[in-house]
Amino acid sequence: MTRSTRSRATVLTLGSLAAVSALALSGCSGDSGTTGNGFDPDEEIELEMSWWGDDARAALFDEVITMFEDEYPNISVTQTPVGSPDDLFNRLATDFAGGGDTAPDVFALGGAKPQEYGELGALLDLATVSDVLDSSQYPDFSLTNSTVDDTLYGLPTGGNATAAFINADVFEQAGVPLPEEDWTWDDLIDAAVAIGSAGLTTEGGQPIYGVDMRIADIIGTYSGQVSEVGMYDWDGQLGVDAEQIAGLYDIEKELSDGGGMPDPSVVTSGVALPPDQQLFTLGQAAITFGYSNLMNVYGAAGEDVRISLPPTSTDVTGVALLPSAFWSINAATEHPEAAAMLVNWFLNEPAAAELILDTRGVPFNPDTLAVVAPLLEGPSQVAAEYVDVVLESGVVAPPQPAGGSIMNELSQRMEADVLFDRATPQQAGEQWVAELGAALE
Repeated sequence: MTRSTRSRATVLTLGSLAAVSALALSGCSGDSGTTGNGFDPDEEIELEMSWWGDDARAALFDEVITMFEDEYPNISVTQTPVGSPDDLFNRLATDFAGGGDTAPDVFALGGAKPQEYGELGALLDLATVSDVLDSSQYPDFSLTNSTVDDTLYGLPTGGNATAAFINADVFEQAGVPLPEEDWTWDDLIDAAVAIGSAGLTTEGGQPIYGVDMRIADIIGTYSGQVSEVGMYDWDGQLGVDAEQIAGLYDIEKELSDGGGMPDPSVVTSGVALPPDQQLFTLGQAAITFGYSNLMNVYGAAGEDVRISLPPTSTDVTGVALLPSAFWSINAATEHPEAAAMLVNWFLNEPAAAELILDTRGVPFNPDTLAVVAPLLEGPSQVAAEYVDVVLESGVVAPPQPAGGSIMNELSQRMEADVLFDRATPQQAGEQWVAELGAALE
């Protein structure tokens, strides 16, 4: 991989934004000024909106919401951002258990949550507010995970794909060659162990590791590499077996034993950290895994941060283009039309798009994409070009079924058991399959 002079960040195989534009099928965006029959512009309306993310996202969304309130002065929006997805999901679980009256009117969902809460009847059927919030411009594959029994319960914020992030400066300091485009898991192990054993430290004296794995972010891609269908099949059942999952824990065990990963205590304490506080962003890891829209955050790790397809030891990348999150509406909201107007503002309003850009993924709405694409530069442009690569080499993944909501916690727990020598990789794989398989029944 050669150093690029065009940007602080580099994608291994650059494509054109034309393919990114192909994400969006033909159609027209919803008119942000249109309101449903149930909306009274003279009524004083209060909405609550919640999402996860760092302080920068909270500040950005505050700007977007302020613009919305200026446009609709009778609507005030209470913002309740949280640090991590689990913080929000834990709150929603309590709110919905009590009937949903205390849940936010509008909130972000990810993973299996649209399926789970859609099945529970906790989410508003978006067909009931279609005169305010138009979904016809969204590609079918982008709606799969928020559709239950042909009912749509959420719209995607944008498209992302899992990626490997590489701090080329650390590789150079360690004297380790940069990965090739067709690198394997063995290549990653070799590079990470060499870097982790080099005794490097940051300017502040903190140790630099070979890789911060982020198991919950890469296990789905790994499953897509080793299994015919990926983690789940199209019937909502497991698509991987214990031996296949054990293979990833074998890799982690080899990395840990060889010094390519942080100490287990550092790994376990870092699973819930927001991206701006993770080891890679702080310059303490040469490699990490995450979603492509994180290039804007991870790009701060050094002067030469690159994005790549993850390693694979098969002939399949396992990388699928996925919605980064969904905006959904509480079925118990007293103001469904106003809530739909707020979602529409975030997804389809050009002025909002100019602020949000691709921070929540490359937009699926073609009109929004037309606003965003010319404004992308630096890390954002590189992330969009990576999405282009995924379109050419990626796969379409079955949706995460409702029971899959335990996957992140389960994967991290089994990781801890392996790293702390409480279980072998095979035992961890068997336990992972047993628990997740039971949750899907």
